[in-house]
Amino acid sequence: MKNSDGSGLKTVKFSIRTKLIIIISIIVLVSLGSITVLVSWLVREDLRIAAEDNNFEMNRRSAMMTENIITSIYTNSQILMQIVTSLGTSDDLSEKTVDLFFGQNPQIALLLIAAGGNIDDTLVNRHFFLSREIDLNLVDSFPENHRADLARAAWGETVLVNVSPWFNIPLIALFFPWNEGAGMVLFSPVSLSDTFSFGTNQSYLINDSGDILVHADIELVMSVSNIAEEHLNTIIWENPQRNAQILFTNEDDVRFFLAFTKLNIGGAVVITNIEYEKVFEGIAATTRRNIYLTITVLSISILFIWFFSKSISIPIAALAAAARTIEGGDFSIKLNPKGNDEISMLTSSFQRMSTALSFFGRFTNRDIALRSMRGEIKPGGQQKNATILFSDIRGFTEKSEHFTSAFGEDASERIVQWLNDYFTRMVECVEKTGGVVDKFVGDGVMAHWGTDHSAGSPKKDAFNCIFAALMMRKVLYEMNKSRNPDDMDNPPIRIGCGINSGTVTAGQIGSELRMEYTVIGEPVNLAYRIESFNKPLATDILISEDTWKLVKDSFVTEEMAPVMVKGREKPLRIFAVINFSGIDKGPRSIASVRRLLGITPQVFKRRITDGRGE
Repeated sequence: MKNSDGSGLKTVKFSIRTKLIIIISIIVLVSLGSITVLVSWLVREDLRIAAEDNNFEMNRRSAMMTENIITSIYTNSQILMQIVTSLGTSDDLSEKTVDLFFGQNPQIALLLIAAGGNIDDTLVNRHFFLSREIDLNLVDSFPENHRADLARAAWGETVLVNVSPWFNIPLIALFFPWNEGAGMVLFSPVSLSDTFSFGTNQSYLINDSGDILVHADIELVMSVSNIAEEHLNTIIWENPQRNAQILFTNEDDVRFFLAFTKLNIGGAVVITNIEYEKVFEGIAATTRRNIYLTITVLSISILFIWFFSKSISIPIAALAAAARTIEGGDFSIKLNPKGNDEISMLTSSFQRMSTALSFFGRFTNRDIALRSMRGEIKPGGQQKNATILFSDIRGFTEKSEHFTSAFGEDASERIVQWLNDYFTRMVECVEKTGGVVDKFVGDGVMAHWGTDHSAGSPKKDAFNCIFAALMMRKVLYEMNKSRNPDDMDNPPIRIGCGINSGTVTAGQIGSELRMEYTVIGEPVNLAYRIESFNKPLATDILISEDTWKLVKDSFVTEEMAPVMVKGREKPLRIFAVINFSGIDKGPRSIASVRRLLGITPQVFKRRITDGRGE
C-alpha cells in the first residue's frame, strides 16, 4: 500500500512485531502472574487450615493410642500383681502365671511391689534383659535409686519416669499406688514410638516434670532432656483445656503449629508439631518457579517475535490480499506457501478453499468434489472394472397419483418428504458398503462400486454392491412392516434392483460450468435394462451373468428365464439374488423371497423382452 505521495508502503503506528511483543508479554504476565497470585492467595489459607486440622488430629490419635497402651500395661500389671500377692511368689501356679504374663507382654521388663518403704516382691522378665545384654545387677540396684518415686506413688500419685540412662536403652517406669503401698512397672516405649511416626509432623511425650519420655530423636530420650524451663511448658500447663492447638514461636524464632493433649495417667502430655514454613514450602517453591518461568517465557517470546516477525507479517499480508480477492467473487487465486509452519498451512488451506469453492459449484456429489479437490481423482476419463446398480420404486407413478388425489396442492411436498426418507435409507446402504451414489433419476438411484475407490478387486466390489442391495431389501422390509398399504401419506415401498459388472469409463463429465463424476459404457446401460425385468419376473434383485460369475460362491442365486435385450442377438442370462451363502436364516429360494416381500408372480404367454427396448 502506497503513501499519499506514492513514495512507498504506508507507515503504521504499531508494527506487527511490536503488537505481537506487547500481546505476548501481556498474555504471559497476566496468565502466569494470575496463577502465582491465585496459588499464593487462595491455596495458602486452605493449606494452613488443613495443616492445623491434620496436626490436631494426629495429636489426638497419638494421645489416644498412648493412653490406651499405658492403661493396658497398668491394668495388666495390677492383675498380675494381685494374683502373685494372693498366691505367693513361691507357688508353682504363680510362677507359671508370671511366665505367661511376660510371654504375652514382652515389652514389660520388670514389676515391683513395695509396702512400708520396703520392696516386697520383684518380678523380672529375664528374657527381656538377657536378650538386650543388660546386666541383671542393674535390676537389683534400680529400686534404691527411685525410692522417692515409690514414696510419691504410696501417697497416691501416678508417676511416669524416664529411666533410659540407668539401663542404657529407652525405658519408662510407671509408679502407681498399690494396696497400702506402691507398685512399679518398667516397660519399653517402642510401641509408643511407633504411634508417633507421621512424616513431617513430630510427636513426643513428656511427664509432669517436663522430662521427655518418647521422642523420634533417641538422644533426647537417653539424655533425659527436660523442657520444664521452656516457655512451651508454661503455656501447656497454664492452659485450662485438656487438648488444644496454638501457633508457637520458640527461642530461635521458628514458628510451629503445636497441638497438645494432657493424658489422665501420670500427668503426661503428648505434643505434636509441624514447622509453619514447612507447610508452605510447596507454595513458596511453586511461586519461585512461576516467577522464573514467567521471566524465561517472556524473554524467549520477545526474542522469537523480534527475529521472526517478518516470516509472519509478509504471508499474512498475502493472505489478506487473497481474502479480498475471494471476497470479490474471484476464486482463481494463486498462493505459494513457503515453509512448514502454521502460516504455511493456513496459506495452503486458503488455496484449497478457493479450489473447493469452484469445484463445489460443478459437482453434485460432495465426497467426489472433495476427493477431486485433494487431487485423488484425476481429470479426464479412466477405465474401471466396476459394478453398477440401478434401483427403481415399483408403481411410483400410481403412488404419485394417489398423493395428488389425496393431498391436492400439498402433494408435491409430501411426495418429496416420502422420497427423501426413502433415499436417505438407500444412500446409507450404498455408502456403508463403499459405493458411490452417482445420481437420483426421479424415483431411481444409480450407484457404482470400484470407480472412485475400490475394495481391492472386482470380485470384492461386486460383493459389496450385492451386499448393499440385500441391505436395501432388509431396510425396506423393516420399514414396510410399520406401514399400511392403504396409507396415502406414507405408503409402503417395493423396489427392483438391476446389477451388472464390467469395464466402464469413469470420470468428470459435463461442461466448464457444471460437472459431475459418473460412469458410462455398455455395462451401465445393461444394468439399467436388467432392472426393468424385476417386475415381469416378480423379483427384487437381478444380476447379470458377468456379476454372477464374480460372486456365485458368496450368494444363493436362482437363474431366471433368459431375456432378450435390444442390441443383443442372444438371450441374456440373469439371476435372482436370494441370500448370502452359508446362512440358514432368511429365504432360500425365489419363492420364499416373493412370500417375504409379498410379490405376486405374473403369468406371461409370450417371451419376456426388454421393457425399455422396442
